[in-house]
Formats: sequence, structure tokens, C-alpha cells
Amino acid sequence: MRFATLLTAATVAVSGVAASPVTLFGFDLTSVIGFDLTQTNHYGSPFPPWHPQGKPGWYYGDNPFLFPDIPCLSGIICKILDFFPYALHCPHKPPPPPPPPANDGYTQTFSNITGATQADDFQTFGLVDTVAQCKAMCNSVAGCNFVNSYHDVNGKGGSTQLTCSLFTKCHDASTADNRGGQSQPNGSVDFIINSDGWCKNGVPISDSN
Repeated sequence: MRFATLLTAATVAVSGVAASPVTLFGFDLTSVIGFDLTQTNHYGSPFPPWHPQGKPGWYYGDNPFLFPDIPCLSGIICKILDFFPYALHCPHKPPPPPPPPANDGYTQTFSNITGATQADDFQTFGLVDTVAQCKAMCNSVAGCNFVNSYHDVNGKGGSTQLTCSLFTKCHDASTADNRGGQSQPNGSVDFIINSDGWCKNGVPISDSN
């Protein structure tokens, strides 16, 4: 059923039929792709990563087969999302290969610490392979000015990918007080490593959470 719905949506996308912000050819976004990736749902991650129920809302990277249960931002799903103005959109330009250029539009505010940012201006979070891909996601989300990438060891389904959290304000290490500590079903406890903060050039650091 989902394949038929996606095929219908793809046909509409190719034909260039205009759609409203929340519907496409009579379908709402959730019925088309099976996920709610709208802004009001924090683009699929209504609970932030420091919340016990927090789960990644999307994956952007080169290994979509690793994440069959969350939307992977590649291929036809990207074409469909383009027809929903209030939905998450895929980065249209591939991120530069590592190492990143000397000036990629971001300034680092903290590096390789053991805490992740938690703040009220949280937008969404998901999984990526590289820091460059996390920045590319920020560039594709309206209002995003700061990314926090980190490894959530033993957390979020045991993924070895980077967690990528997006915020509207820039933060320094003082807001990176999410140390993990959540008990997992297998009895392990998660903890944060390799946490980096990146602020868009010219945006001031927020003086509060």
C-alpha cells in the first residue's frame, strides 16, 4: 500500500502538479510517506535527544539500509518532500568530502566534549555519517543556526552513527549538560562522547538555555 501511495505521489511530482503546504493530490504527508516530517512534529522527532522517549526523526547519509524504521533522506522521498513547504527537505547539494574547507559557513563553539546540548530552541534531530552532513541538514531547515553532533554510546538503538541535533540559537559548552545516563532495555547506560558544536558564521552565542 505504501509503495502504491509513493508511486502516486511520485507521478504527481514528475508531472509538476502544485500542492498545498499539507496535502499532495488529496493525501497528507503522513499518508504519502508513512511519517510526519512536518515542522509542528519537529520533523519526525517530537521528543529531543535528552528525553527518554527521544528517537531520531530521519537519517541522512550513505547507509540507508541500516535504518529501515526511519525515513532516509534520499531518492524519491526527497522529490516528494519538496512539494510540502512545511516539511523537512533533503539537502540538494552533497556535502563536501572530508576534510571540510577552511570556511564552510560555520564556527566551532566547542569540540570533543562528553556532553550534548539541551536547550529550548531545539528543532529536530536525526542520524548522520559525518559532521559535514549534519551541517548540510542545518542548511536545509529554516531557522537552523547551530548543530551539535555527537556519539550517543549505548543510546538510541545502539547506532554507531553520529546524532545530529539542530537548534535555532548558537550555544557554547555551558549548555552541553546532557551526559546521557539513560538506562537501556539491555541494562546498559548511555553516555555522550565526541560532542562538537557548530554555529553559523555571524550568529551570536545565546546567553541562556
